Amino acid sequence: MNVRARISSKGQVVVPKEMRDRLGLHAGSEIEFVEGPEGVMMKRVRPMSAFPPITAAEFMARRVKWTGKPVPVEDMNRAIEDEARRMWNAENS
Repeated sequence: MNVRARISSKGQVVVPKEMRDRLGLHAGSEIEFVEGPEGVMMKRVRPMSAFPPITAAEFMARRVKWTGKPVPVEDMNRAIEDEARRMWNAENS
């Protein structure tokens, strides 16, 4: 797909909607300009995240479901604190 855009007086380029949709670009997306022997190529910069962005519905569908009885928040906090203390003691002994 070839599309054209014009550079504004401020050096800005508007990426045509059909190209943004095709590449999955949105506000805040990063693009990179790569100079080569035949000209300049624009490409999407993929986020360097171990966790790709997903929708809330995808998260809910993929989450691990707890089937046991409810655990009080205090018990969870105590378990986290105990593990942090154990790790600290292991590193500093």
